[in-house]
Amino acid sequence: MLDDGALQPLLETREPGLDAVPSRGDEVDEDPEVVDPRVPFGEELLLEALEASQRLVHAAANLGEAPAHGDDLPGDPVAHRDRDLLRERLLEIVGDTREAHDLRARALERRVETGARHALAGAAGDPLSCPFQCFGVHGAQGYARRRMRSSELDYDLPAELVAQRPVEPRDASRLLVHDRVTGVTRHRSFADLPGELDGHLVVVNDTRVVPARLALRRASGGAVEVLLLEHLGQDRWEALARPARRLRAGELLRAGGDDDPVRADNACVTSTQGLSGGAGGGSVELLDALGGGRWRVRLEGEPHGGVPLPPYIHETPDDPERYQTVYGAHSGSAAAPTAGLHFTPELLARLDHERVTLHVGLDTFRPLTTDTVEEHALHGERYSVTPAAWERIASARKVLAVGTTTTRVVETLACGGPLEGRSHLFVTPGFAFRRVDTLLTNFHLPRTTLLALVMAFVGIETTRELYALAIRERYRFYSFGDAMLIL
Repeated sequence: MLDDGALQPLLETREPGLDAVPSRGDEVDEDPEVVDPRVPFGEELLLEALEASQRLVHAAANLGEAPAHGDDLPGDPVAHRDRDLLRERLLEIVGDTREAHDLRARALERRVETGARHALAGAAGDPLSCPFQCFGVHGAQGYARRRMRSSELDYDLPAELVAQRPVEPRDASRLLVHDRVTGVTRHRSFADLPGELDGHLVVVNDTRVVPARLALRRASGGAVEVLLLEHLGQDRWEALARPARRLRAGELLRAGGDDDPVRADNACVTSTQGLSGGAGGGSVELLDALGGGRWRVRLEGEPHGGVPLPPYIHETPDDPERYQTVYGAHSGSAAAPTAGLHFTPELLARLDHERVTLHVGLDTFRPLTTDTVEEHALHGERYSVTPAAWERIASARKVLAVGTTTTRVVETLACGGPLEGRSHLFVTPGFAFRRVDTLLTNFHLPRTTLLALVMAFVGIETTRELYALAIRERYRFYSFGDAMLIL
């Protein structure tokens, strides 16, 4: 690092390219050798965490060691010179290579992060997907989510497009393919997936759905439905019970029949329709009320209830395994990772693939009830990844994540998370994906965190256009529906 005494002669020997000091501190002349003299060299820039405002003041980032001669200042090329949300100029240094370099430290960041980067692309002109139109050089403290109204996640879907039964065979479902680079969209069959990939490592979530829907009765004979959400260790579970208003801590609920089922009135509660052997599961003792119909319960024995189905599915598959993936290995989910339901063993064998585990909770599918996306709270979900699996994923040339749950696991680890723990990662527009290059996903319900993740990956307006196209082309939606591949 040059001290100020050694640097002064270098600045004095240059012919200034500016007639006057720039009006804003984030502007420099086209000549890369002229820099605003008000910016000190060699000092680390520290910014206090600020709330988003209508007009942010951008301070110049630490440029590091000054060049000893006429070389360009080091930096990372920016794919597009897009304006930021306020349509102001970025701080740019342009050298002989004519490449632009984004050196602005953004709000809520302490320094420019030059760590792992991936070229990301979003919908042109979509301000909320701006981070995907350049290389991800920012994010030393994560990302600042943009304020987004939950109504942005709404869309109208004809009821007849909600898939009631899965297609046979599994890979006969349709596949909507969208290339973010070329903007081309094409219609394929899921069996054509291998031909759409180019050296991708396919990452799947190998969780299995617990037969967690228990039809029980109170001592008075009243029917109660208990849905086991998460195993807390030993014989303890977190569960959802209905009707919640009548239940009391200390009650013992015993196995009953399905002749008087309790109909769930909340969209995040699964259907009371079970699959074969849908009732049963032993007795349940209610221990502590957790709010919102949730309880900490003690279960006698292992869960032997029905596989839960979403409330929009009104028909029961003949085979319970159709709500499980063919590669599921670790039981623990309250809902299926539905993007994986399209794979057959033969199709999976044709792909270079790796496994992670995230036990899906109902919070993943719970609709947003807040005015803004940022106000919605995730309770988190348990995940685990083996060291060998993460080594393959981290070093892969391209990663295809099968589903939003797989995406959250991979990006949790890419952001520095441990190999085992709980993921509270809430992916919304503005998130910079570090490891997932391609996304395979189903078509999701309005106002859900799943749809917010898709919008973060492909852009808000592009997502709307793709969903509108899928509706026009009569694609099948939701858990048993068709799939979409975003390259």
